[in-house]
This record gives sequence, structure tokens and C-alpha cells, in this order.
Amino acid sequence: MPKNQLDEIDRRILETLQTDARVRNVALAGKVGLSPSPCLRRVGQLEKAGVIRGYVTLVDPEAVGLSVSIFVNVTLEKQIEPALKTFEKHIHARPEVMECYLMTGDADYLLRVVTSDLAAYERFLLEHLTRIPGVASIKSSFALKQVAYRTALPIAVAGKDKRGRNA
Repeated sequence: MPKNQLDEIDRRILETLQTDARVRNVALAGKVGLSPSPCLRRVGQLEKAGVIRGYVTLVDPEAVGLSVSIFVNVTLEKQIEPALKTFEKHIHARPEVMECYLMTGDADYLLRVVTSDLAAYERFLLEHLTRIPGVASIKSSFALKQVAYRTALPIAVAGKDKRGRNA
């Protein structure tokens, strides 16, 4: 199933699973208007097609002592393939890095890093990030407050055409 050919039932399945990945198949089927067997088959097809990449448990960062969020702009000396691969390999190895994006604009990468405190970030910065070959500059911004955080994609919006009608 191509990812861009989701029908309304697929979208309802995805919206429901993003809200509660532990929902039982019978309840899911009832919410999306299918009987349990076809619903289970659809979920399996969405998984096989890679539309559903996995299931996770969201943990409160404060509850586990990781209350400091830092957004880091990293610029490389040269934006050539070997330098990009080297940087990305090092970043993948660091559990503090929650997200990393190759960017356009002033910086080459934008990272979201979580740590327990400023001293832990300083250690990450000095012992890891600054030691990656090819890093030219690092600019850090500390989040004061999380205003919005979502893990669920706006599936309903993606299913609309330019006029706001169901595609």
C-alpha cells in the first residue's frame, strides 16, 4: 500500500492508534467502523507498508530527571558527503540527542538534546559534540518552557485537498 493512498478508514485507524497504541483490536474496530478481522488485517497492512513504524511509551522527562532541553545549531566546516556521514554517525551514537535534522539556512544541523542539568550538557558538549571531526561552530539555545509537544501527526489534515475537502 503506497503511503499516499490511505483511505478514510486507514486515517481513522492511524488517528486512534496515535492517541492510544494499546487499544485492543475489538475497540479499534468499533471506533473505525469495521469488524475485528478486517481491522486487524488493515493494521497489519499499515505496519507492513511502513506507515506504522512502531509503538512506543512516552515518558515524562521530568519524572526521569531529564528536564533540560537544548536546541543546538551545528555548522560543519564543509557540507560534503563524507563530513555529513561522519557527523551523523557520531550523533546516532549519542543517547542525549533526541532529534537531529539536516537543515537549510545558516546552520547545517539542528539537534534537540535532553540532559539532567547544565553540567551534563557541558560534558556532552565538551566530550562529544566538539570532538566530532569537521564541526566548525555550535550554538546552543536552552528551552525555558515547553509550550506545545505532540507526537501524533495531523492525519485528518493530510487527508484534505486544497479546498479542505476529504481527498
